[in-house]
Amino acid sequence: MADRDYKHVIQDVTNIYIGGKLSYGEMLDMDEIPFKLKIILSRYILTEMSKEATIENHIFFMKKEDMSYLIFKKLKAKFRLYVFDENKGSYVAREYKIEDIVENDYLHENMNTIFVEEMHIYKINLLAVS
Repeated sequence: MADRDYKHVIQDVTNIYIGGKLSYGEMLDMDEIPFKLKIILSRYILTEMSKEATIENHIFFMKKEDMSYLIFKKLKAKFRLYVFDENKGSYVAREYKIEDIVENDYLHENMNTIFVEEMHIYKINLLAVS
């Protein structure tokens, strides 16, 4: 895997897609990340996590009482995960809300075999966090 794989930011009129391998520090340094999201990251997420942490590292260790959990829930963030499907014998892409990830024992037990491709946020939900 190349160094820049899954370190992307893609935007359209209503959506932001952020690669799961980007660290929070890298996000703060990128011009492609909306200013409002940078403020949310620095004010809320980085109070609990280091700048070196990635989305992929972070979501499996979140708890319901964490501020970052509440922020991702408020943003209605969705995460595209590749989960091994034993019935199919291969990885399957599935999208989960943060609530589903935090509450799902199967995902936590198998987090070492799960690949986080990206986080998806609707731009309009950035306005929900002040």
